[in-house]
Amino acid sequence: MNRAYLSLGSNLGDRDANLSEAIERFEKVGIHVTRRSSIYETEPQDLRDQPWFLNQVIEIETDTSPHRLLAVTQKIERDLGRERVVPKGPRVIDIDILLYSNEVIQTSELEIPHPRLAVRRFVLEPLAELAPDLVHPVTNKTIRELLPSTLGQKIR
Repeated sequence: MNRAYLSLGSNLGDRDANLSEAIERFEKVGIHVTRRSSIYETEPQDLRDQPWFLNQVIEIETDTSPHRLLAVTQKIERDLGRERVVPKGPRVIDIDILLYSNEVIQTSELEIPHPRLAVRRFVLEPLAELAPDLVHPVTNKTIRELLPSTLGQKIR
């Protein structure tokens, strides 16, 4: 079994329900959610003129390969109504693979660790809640060590 961390975000519709439904769908396809962070309300980062997000990080155990896990996350997004109309725009659900065991993967379809993991407070703060001493396999810094560099980003 492999341990992975996923980021969930929603800023359309019933944001809480969207996060919960995504988690339920992982369980339905046999991907066990072992822990979940608190839910954080966060300011949009790239495209500012949109509703604030609810964000959460989940820890999973899976024997699914990273590329298959990506396919599962994308199917859950589609099934919950995500439409990729505006890049970085509003979305019912967004699911990103942050870390997968200690693997480093760089393909045209998938990058693990997530390329912006180390600079996004809305990901680092909930991840630090679950695994503050987890080491980023590229920077070799713990999640706790990465967090202070993002202090200017708004979370409530």
